[in-house]
Amino acid sequence: MAHFITFEGIEGSGKTTQIATVAEFLRRQGHDVLTTREPGGCPIADAIREILLHPANDALVDRAELLLYAAARAQHVAEIIQPALKAGRIVLCDRYTDATLAYQGYGRGLDLDLIEELNTLACADCRPNLTLVLDMPHETGLQRALQRNSVENMTDEGRFEQESLDFHQRVREGYLALAKNAPQRIQVIDATGNPGEVSERLMACLQKILDSGIDS
Repeated sequence: MAHFITFEGIEGSGKTTQIATVAEFLRRQGHDVLTTREPGGCPIADAIREILLHPANDALVDRAELLLYAAARAQHVAEIIQPALKAGRIVLCDRYTDATLAYQGYGRGLDLDLIEELNTLACADCRPNLTLVLDMPHETGLQRALQRNSVENMTDEGRFEQESLDFHQRVREGYLALAKNAPQRIQVIDATGNPGEVSERLMACLQKILDSGIDS
């Protein structure tokens, strides 16, 4: 049965690692799983990703940033996510609409209602059944992200790592506020510790939800 599960969290929270672990876990259970990411996930959205994340584009104004995320999402949903769900696959997505609320809303201070309207337009009623927020102190996450970008030569995607600690704190607080307002959909996972410890917490939460059934 098709399910749409999104993974959220501040920079350096370990989403990419944990998505790979969850995908392997679900495939071992016989599920057909697609992993994808935002911004990006298809050629047009990947081209927009390059604009959004490249540090050289520090002149990008907040409203333009918001609209680019919406454009990338609209293409991604139409080309990748909706077809996969219609085919009965489980879709695991690294960031989605909650990221826009956390980063452009709580982080940048743009109007949350406006962002909700753009999210609705872009996602065409394609909403997650479950969202897992990997939570950790923003200082720790930012330090991890900077180290990762250096080791993996990802400096061309480091525009958000240039933001202030206050910005990253607002983003984290935004995620926690979103979780508080949507407790049935959003589960907060403690992302501190080594990847194996985080995986155990995440799997325990996911298995409990799978056992009880995810609302379609």
